[in-house]
Amino acid sequence: MQNESPLQVNYSALVTQIRAWAFELGFQAVGVCDTDLSAMENGLLKWLALGMHGEMDYMANHGIKRCRPSELVPGTLRVISLRMNYLPPQVCDSEQVLAEGSRAYISRYALGRDYHRVLRSRLAKLEGKIRVAVVEFNGRVFTDSAPVMEVGLARKSGLGWRGKHTLLLTREHGSWFFLGEIYLNLPLPVDEPELEHCGTCTRCIEACPTQAIIAPYHLDARRCISYLTIELKGCIPIEFRPLIGNRIYGCDDCQLVCPWNSFAQTTVEPDFAVRHGLDDVSLAELFAWDEGEFRGKLAGSAIYRIGHEQWLRNIAVALGNAPTSAGVIAALQSRAGYSSVLVREHVEWALARHVV
Repeated sequence: MQNESPLQVNYSALVTQIRAWAFELGFQAVGVCDTDLSAMENGLLKWLALGMHGEMDYMANHGIKRCRPSELVPGTLRVISLRMNYLPPQVCDSEQVLAEGSRAYISRYALGRDYHRVLRSRLAKLEGKIRVAVVEFNGRVFTDSAPVMEVGLARKSGLGWRGKHTLLLTREHGSWFFLGEIYLNLPLPVDEPELEHCGTCTRCIEACPTQAIIAPYHLDARRCISYLTIELKGCIPIEFRPLIGNRIYGCDDCQLVCPWNSFAQTTVEPDFAVRHGLDDVSLAELFAWDEGEFRGKLAGSAIYRIGHEQWLRNIAVALGNAPTSAGVIAALQSRAGYSSVLVREHVEWALARHVV
């Protein structure tokens, strides 16, 4: 496709070409929608007013701009939503790891390379191809990196529907995938939204360890284990610690029980392959990592951003929930005098759990 001015562009043909480019770059689905998210504005404002975003101030910083793409990026007429599978084909059975309390469970999206880097690189390449094809193209890519209502946009783009756990679902691929977006100023033809297919199923709501899904399609992030282990920087509330189990980074329980994930496809991306055996490793082994090991082994991983102190905090809680053994107690005692007050407080709590 040659570099064309907007008056010369065949937008239907351009969308077909964009889909082909996207598939070549490793995306599994592409959809296009307009910028009208007005139906989501009241829900967002209510959620923020109730404080359900917790300490994630960035959720509120841009206010209603999250629902107004053309205000976030002036000139935006359409949004391209893209999906990329992330579940590694060679990964230890999640339910088996969760059942073994002395092992560490890490959300399956974080076992390989940081998805922000992978998707941003591919989106930038796709953006570059569009820029070469259309003279007046202007756009911006997003990968969970700005105030973007990615699930709402993906639903409008026909990539799936919003499940009762608030994640995007598809009949062909379940929910084990990442989303990315390109905001652009071209009047591309839009796709039809996907119909909902959750029906009367409530397995995700019932499976949530902390009852964070307070109602269908409504999540109180302050109760979510992903929030507690990743976004929350201070002490984890005591009432949630026993419920976290051996989950040290994120939680997948709502996805594990979802019937649609029986159709999920594994990733073909080498970057998402399991690193350092993190899909099945003992809590004690990870707790023994010093800061140098943490930085060295997790560089380039999504886990890296929580830092070593928060890493130890999370593992201390998991060790407190692990079956009592000499190894578990010894691991905790090794950090009883640690320099971080945050870590020491969680270690003290954990040790008290093993006192007979």
